[in-house]
Amino acid sequence: MRSTGPLAVCTAAALALVLAGCSGSGDADLDYEDSPLTKYLSSAYGGDLSQEEQQKQFEEQQRQQEELMAECMADEGFEYTPNLQSGGIVFSDDEVPWEPDEKEWVEKYGYGIVNNPYNDMTEEQSSEEYVDPNAEYVQSLSESEQTAFYETAYGVPPEEDELAEDGSYEYSWEDAGCQGWAQHELQGEDPWQADEFAELRTKMDELWTSLQDAPEYAELNAAWAACMDEGGEPGFATQMEAQQSISDEQSALFDAAYGDGTTEVDPEAAEFEDPSTSPEMKALGEREIELAIVDLGCRAETSYTKKSLEIQFALEEKFIAENKADLEAFKAAAEQNS
Repeated sequence: MRSTGPLAVCTAAALALVLAGCSGSGDADLDYEDSPLTKYLSSAYGGDLSQEEQQKQFEEQQRQQEELMAECMADEGFEYTPNLQSGGIVFSDDEVPWEPDEKEWVEKYGYGIVNNPYNDMTEEQSSEEYVDPNAEYVQSLSESEQTAFYETAYGVPPEEDELAEDGSYEYSWEDAGCQGWAQHELQGEDPWQADEFAELRTKMDELWTSLQDAPEYAELNAAWAACMDEGGEPGFATQMEAQQSISDEQSALFDAAYGDGTTEVDPEAAEFEDPSTSPEMKALGEREIELAIVDLGCRAETSYTKKSLEIQFALEEKFIAENKADLEAFKAAAEQNS
């Protein structure tokens, strides 16, 4: 067997989301696309492609990966039919706008946490019948053979003592079965995970995690918090805290329904109440909109988005200047690998 382990995580995509997700638009002439770090690194991972181009690229990569996976499984004595059904969703800005700085949008979706505009599209896609092309073959195998099939395909799940406190673990393609091998054959080594860039990864993580704590934000956050107090929403020191409060309450509702993972919960049981459709979740959705509307008014009053982006981009420019050599080396490695 060529490899064992859990399903791969696309670190390149994760990096792109981190770069893009730390900004907003609204009252600003600036946009997250103006982010110096986004401009600096996005081209290395195809971030300059349109959504349609990204979807075509994804589908082609999936086809090639599934064919390689079938070859690997055959070498190990198993049949495997390439699964070309996409589990991803690519949204068009025209169909599903994400406008958290627009009043009409906020009045309907709040922060887009409980009242997520993509929910209907996700449910519609989920309702479409999914047919596993390997289901019939797997069912023909004995129980032990089925276990061997999945371990060969995707790897042996990590033991409990291998997991971090948050349930995560360190991924290695060599521990990810035929799927990991196929991904590695197709994509090669992800330079972002190379030891060479370990220090750069740490520095960038520190940049993003400490961004809102930068002293440059103190005056802006104080003005926004004062506005929130006057609007009847006290207790938030930063704008991110307001959004996070809704996310935390939503997580608490799901945790209450599903537990901490130590006890098995059957969602199909008659007594089980789906937290996503519970009265508590409905009330939280209403609360989300109320809070977001006040927040939006305070962001407009303080020019929060524009000033926040200006501060963020200045800190990014400083980071680039201080880490120019490492960033250039990473960019070159990523472009060579793409």
